[in-house]
Amino acid sequence: MQCRSKPSAAGTAEEVAEYGQRRPSLKWARVSLALTMLLSSLASSIATIGLPTLAQAFNATFQDVQWVVLAYLLAITSLIVSVGRLGDMLGRRRLMLAGIALFTAASALCGIAPTLWLLIAARAVQGLGAAIMMALTMALLGETVTKAKTGSAMGLLGSMSAIGTALGPTLGGVLIAGGGWRAIFLINLPLGLLAFGLAARHLPAARPLAQAERVRFDHLGTLLLVITLAAYALAMTVGRGSFGLLNAALLFAAATGAGLFLRVESKAASPLIRLAMFRDSTLGASFAMSALVMTVMMATLVVGPFYLSTALGLDAARVGLAMSSGPIISALAGMPAGRIVDRFGAPRMSIAGLSSMAAGACALPLLPVRLGVLGYIVPLIVITAGYALFQAANNTAVMADVRPDRRGVVSGLLNLARNLGLITGTAVMGSVFALGAATSEISTAHPEAVALGMRTTFAVAATLIAVALAIALASHALSQRGVSSRGEREDGRSVG
Repeated sequence: MQCRSKPSAAGTAEEVAEYGQRRPSLKWARVSLALTMLLSSLASSIATIGLPTLAQAFNATFQDVQWVVLAYLLAITSLIVSVGRLGDMLGRRRLMLAGIALFTAASALCGIAPTLWLLIAARAVQGLGAAIMMALTMALLGETVTKAKTGSAMGLLGSMSAIGTALGPTLGGVLIAGGGWRAIFLINLPLGLLAFGLAARHLPAARPLAQAERVRFDHLGTLLLVITLAAYALAMTVGRGSFGLLNAALLFAAATGAGLFLRVESKAASPLIRLAMFRDSTLGASFAMSALVMTVMMATLVVGPFYLSTALGLDAARVGLAMSSGPIISALAGMPAGRIVDRFGAPRMSIAGLSSMAAGACALPLLPVRLGVLGYIVPLIVITAGYALFQAANNTAVMADVRPDRRGVVSGLLNLARNLGLITGTAVMGSVFALGAATSEISTAHPEAVALGMRTTFAVAATLIAVALAIALASHALSQRGVSSRGEREDGRSVG
């Protein structure tokens, strides 16, 4: 896909002037989009380090202050597909600027919030801004590069997301020590203003929609999808790992909402999500693989601290150093992975990345027994490097050929699959870990029980990666068969 089609000879003088003005700015447009990805991931990870301080500042329980994180996550998960579709309809550049402005204003409100519940409400609004930024960054970046460079662009976004995730706890700790908890939200003000200025100046202008392309927004489908996703996310997060009647009721509501959503979308004249898209084996496979892979990646974050501290006996500082190896490798590997995808192709690199993850997941429960903490870090690096390669390849496979008028909603769906994997991984893999350790009180469990829980968790993780690998191989085979069939038909026509 080209960054932007050149105006025809019949184009107006204004169109030609605008094209000439925008084209040299594409490098800075990529910088602005990379910064928005960094901001949205940083805002997620930086808040977690502040939860103990917030509990003290507002004299609140952990169950209360955890909503500072959950409100942000729920807003992104529930709304990311809808805002992606809005971007396709209203213009992605315009909505991106609104999203950055909303994110920045909500960050300021978070920083001055006098009560915990106002802070939580502001975090939900900040999550809406982040949903817009995450959904449209991938779509807009596709407009600034050629199809042959899509992998490098996706790798850049992967690196920025990993940097934001890795930087959050360290930067948050420094800011809290120097300026209190409010500083972890106010840091977004200068960064948000910089991102807004760069985006306003350099993002390519949107192509005006022809009258035939203008469609009505699917309000009913949007409402059903938001309710469904919010119910599922709440079912996976409330209760702090225990599954009760409320969780069951929320899951039932999510299942009912999903059924109603599919029914409405199949009959809507202008659906939020065209169900026919999923007949494309590449698209459906990419969403499924992304959810499975993120479920496994979340297992490393959920299980890792307990295993390192209890089974291997590391102190908090060494646990942090060992855990940081994953995000650091992800940040360093993102852009090289993108270049590799551009050179060797997305399908083969998806399979290579998943194979690396499978090898790491199989080795992780075994090597620490002989090598200690080094035996944990090396497989984690293998898993994370494989993840970076898979993510760049998977996103490239989807975004390189998507229709321009569907980039926003497809980008939103990719991010949704990622978020659903994170949410599911937190709940399900945490439960598998506790089940394997045969205790619900992991913090006081015997080291051998924790080690057994870790082996059980990564046996499940390796199985999930094997499923994702089977999907990748099947999708590649179907794609190759389709290419072969088209070639045979074309040869037949040329002979005839």
